Amino acid sequence: MAAGDAASACSADAFQLRHLHLALRVAFDPPGGSGRLQGSVRLQLTCLRDHAAEVVLDSHPSVQVESAGLAPPGSRCGGDGSEEPGELRPLAFQSRPFATYGSALHITLPEPLTCGDTVVLEVAYRAGGGPGISCLDVHQTAQKERPLLYTSGFPVLNRSFFPGFHTPAVKSTYSARIQVPDGFTAVMSAITWENKKDNTFLFKMPQPIPSYLVALVVGDIVSAEVGPRSRVWAEPCLIEAAKKEYNGVIEEFLTTGEKLFGPYVWERYDVLFMPPSFPFGGMENPCITFVTPCLLAGDRSLADVIIHEISHSWFGNLVTNAHWGEFWLNEGFTMYAQRRITTEIYGAAYTCLEAATGRALLRQHMDNTGEDHPLNKLRVSIEPGVDPEDTYNETPYEKGYCFVSYLAHLVGDQIKFDAFLQAYVNQFKFQSITADDALEFYLKYFPELKKKGVDTIPGFEFDRWLNTPGWPPYLPDLSPGEALMKPAEKLAELWVSPDHNMESIKAMDISAWKTFQLVYFLDKVLEKSPLPDGNVEKMSNLYPKISRAQNAELRLRWCQILLKNNHYAEFDKVKDFLHSQGKQKYTLPIYRAMVSGSETARAMAVKTFSATEPQLHVNVQNYVKKILGLNTGKN
Repeated sequence: MAAGDAASACSADAFQLRHLHLALRVAFDPPGGSGRLQGSVRLQLTCLRDHAAEVVLDSHPSVQVESAGLAPPGSRCGGDGSEEPGELRPLAFQSRPFATYGSALHITLPEPLTCGDTVVLEVAYRAGGGPGISCLDVHQTAQKERPLLYTSGFPVLNRSFFPGFHTPAVKSTYSARIQVPDGFTAVMSAITWENKKDNTFLFKMPQPIPSYLVALVVGDIVSAEVGPRSRVWAEPCLIEAAKKEYNGVIEEFLTTGEKLFGPYVWERYDVLFMPPSFPFGGMENPCITFVTPCLLAGDRSLADVIIHEISHSWFGNLVTNAHWGEFWLNEGFTMYAQRRITTEIYGAAYTCLEAATGRALLRQHMDNTGEDHPLNKLRVSIEPGVDPEDTYNETPYEKGYCFVSYLAHLVGDQIKFDAFLQAYVNQFKFQSITADDALEFYLKYFPELKKKGVDTIPGFEFDRWLNTPGWPPYLPDLSPGEALMKPAEKLAELWVSPDHNMESIKAMDISAWKTFQLVYFLDKVLEKSPLPDGNVEKMSNLYPKISRAQNAELRLRWCQILLKNNHYAEFDKVKDFLHSQGKQKYTLPIYRAMVSGSETARAMAVKTFSATEPQLHVNVQNYVKKILGLNTGKN
């Protein structure tokens, strides 16, 4: 395995990956069906030890390797767009099993290398059908005219996109030449984008990034400028809605982030609205965030959701966890950064209300799993063969946020802690680190805290935070949010009361409540459900802003309330929501609610999944199958 990363077989301990170049042709099987890639990946490697006789790359059984070769000495890797390394010296290769989520490609070198030697290795291959490459037929796209292909590399899926060093411990620059069919556009997570003749697109990423952030979309997509360094991308039928939702919005988020955390190094920040099957709310690919179309609420009520992805520009993309057992370093710091930005822009009350929603999700997760579940630690032990995707949950996000908040609490001065975050980013930029690296730097930066022994305060030991499962030992103060929470809590209490007073309910005007205040209210109603008979119907009629919302956060909660209260009259709304999108965060809780609900709800779950399975991402398909008790048949 790669040094320190049980989820990778690559030779990261023997070779440094200096540059990666992809030369690929994208084709779609007629009549607009599955997409496939054919071409090569070229890797510029520097040997780190003597007598290195083979290179091992992470790959996947769906990748058909056609040949491997060594370029002549002095050949370039393609970073300048050149792709004529001269005649390749053929190399023997063998694909061997590694884990359920990938294989190991062993390439034998013609003679052992010496430390410091540099070689350019090329692997010709075909790909398609693997879990990291999703292809939607014309009926699954918004425009319904051309198919669309996209890659999703997080956390270990890009090994089905190209053979390489697929561990977050390794960062490299990359370039690409992508040829597409007539009428298609290619977009990648790269700083430069050039449309050449013959439907060929050139990309360059001069900043080193981990392989899971290399992303490609090929489809009928167009763009519109929405700021001095931002544009939105979408299918033509969605581009006006995307422009309306984000025009003039993104730059304020970026400049606030720069003020807090230092320069934005990725030059552009674009947003690409993905097909409804996209499993994440957003994926923080450098230069271009992929987001769910669920954000197009029509009223900008979810526009600020991308602040989380923007925050990854510093925490995750610039400073990265060295392996997936330290995922909290990406997400805990990003949650903290996101909430610093929202505090600066929207104020403490709004941020605390949003954080209360996050805390409720963590509580719900730990209640479901039990607090002592080993995944409820910040530092997770990922054993060989365990898919990092199977460790994904709320803990690295919200417990991670609490730990970073505790570090700020120990400092006791927001300005000083903000300065530390800038120093932290500057110290570790373009590197992959562990919690030990981060905490050692924290104590070095604040020697007075190290002298006090803050890392060993009983009950709050850093080791306990990292290695003991359970509820966070420290919770940040969310009392500034009470101005928004109290009315929401009062209204929820009125609705759950058996002798509820409709006059009092109607007297509380929610027309000015923003998304997170409504979400907080609905979460409280859900906690206290089932409601007295007839109250869900009354609530539905009184609040069409909720019961008929296009805002996905509200639709999720309303569907959960309908299911927990067995309000059969509106079960079609549950089915419609699952047909309209495939985001993991929305899809899985609804299936869990259906399975734990009435017989009618359980039957609806099976029927709905049967109808929507093809449009879901493979990871989401497998999760839903587990919830329904079906065989996953995992790729």
